[in-house]
Formats: sequence, C-alpha cells, structure tokens
Amino acid sequence: MDMIWYESLNKPAFTPPDSIFTPAWIYLYVLIFLSLFTFIYTKSDKDKKLGYFLFAIQMVLNLSWVPAFFYLKNITMSFVIIIFMLIFTFMTAAEFYKISKMSAALIAPYILWIAFAAYLNYGMMYLNTGL
Repeated sequence: MDMIWYESLNKPAFTPPDSIFTPAWIYLYVLIFLSLFTFIYTKSDKDKKLGYFLFAIQMVLNLSWVPAFFYLKNITMSFVIIIFMLIFTFMTAAEFYKISKMSAALIAPYILWIAFAAYLNYGMMYLNTGL
C-alpha cells in the first residue's frame, strides 16, 4: 500500500490516527464472522440463501475497497464502493435479523464503522478532488 500517498491527502475532521485502523478492523472482522457463524448455525425453517448471497456481495465490496483506494488511488471509485458496501451490509443485517437477532446485532458495529468510513472517504474525495 502506498502510505506516502495516503499521508499526503487532505483529511476531514475526526480522522483517527493510523494506529486505530488495524485494531478496529481486526475487531470488526471477528464480529463479522461471528455474525456469519451465528447465522449459519441458527436453526430455522426459513431459507437462508439470500442472507448468504448478501453477505458474499458485501464481503466482495469490502475486499475491493482497499485496492481501489490504496493501489488505484481512486478516491471516487472507493467512495462508490463503500456506499454500496454500506447498503449491502445493511441489507445483510436485515436478512440475518429474520433468522437470528444476535447475528444482526453482531454485524451492527461494522455498519456503524462503514458509515464512518464513508464519511472519511467522502471527506478525502471532497478535500482532494473537489467532488
């Protein structure tokens, strides 16, 4: 990752120090996968296919954000990705809720973090590209 490029960007207010991101993501990934495992192992007569599908889409979006932002250095593309990630993660939580309220609760901090990350991404897009 090009951290020199990242450091050169103008950042919005409330941007946390870089040292926060790694521990935050470790914590969030633990919650994300606990949410998935809770969803998988909750016994239900309801069809879980849509939940799995939505989870997979939001994870693909999650994993595509870093390359778009840090490798392609495309702040606008990464913003579009994070907005879709937020939408699909919210849809995932709603679908998980139908099967397991605990599963939806476990993914809630991730939704909040994505919303905050979207704010940061938008701020960097606005401050550095004028969009």
